[in-house]
Amino acid sequence: MRIVVTIVGKDRVGIIARVSNVLAEHNINILNINQNIMDGFFNMVLIANMENADLQLDKLKDVFTALGEELGVEARVQSEEIFTAMHRI
Repeated sequence: MRIVVTIVGKDRVGIIARVSNVLAEHNINILNINQNIMDGFFNMVLIANMENADLQLDKLKDVFTALGEELGVEARVQSEEIFTAMHRI
């Protein structure tokens, strides 16, 4: 299953490193990353493959909620199908 990770918040050192480390720890492969910083605000959309992950999507959502709180950003994880359906015009 492919997932979409979105991170939004005030920019700070280490956001991408922490996100990628969490994914690597759970054997989740990053397929694409798009990030930018505007006026001090960090925005990232990451697509990853959970095919070989060692945890389920619901648990990963909990992990990213905690990571977001730790980093002071909003961190969300959704299945690619849900993300696409929510952002269809």
